[in-house]
Amino acid sequence: MELLEMSECSPSLTREPLDAEQAAGVARVFKALGDPVRLRILSIVASRAGGEVCVCDITGSFELSQPTISHHLKVLKEVGLLTSERRASWVYYRLVPETLGELSALLDVPATV
Repeated sequence: MELLEMSECSPSLTREPLDAEQAAGVARVFKALGDPVRLRILSIVASRAGGEVCVCDITGSFELSQPTISHHLKVLKEVGLLTSERRASWVYYRLVPETLGELSALLDVPATV
């Protein structure tokens, strides 16, 4: 499922207005990013050498319970910002560069606006 529900070549906000479906998809992503814990999780994954992080390393970075961290990871996966892969008893998380690229293209506003 394409969660951003945007065209193949995401338009900048200054080139054409979003339709209702596109706006709803983008809003879900920004809502997920609006939580400080989720934003930190995304930052941890993005800044990790090799581009992936074991859930055990994410959990250790917070003073939150494992189920709470799992909830935040689930939200980030549902909006298409993260993907995961289970290896034995651990799960590894990676960014989804396409989703970040779509957000970046959407927010690419010339300085003259």
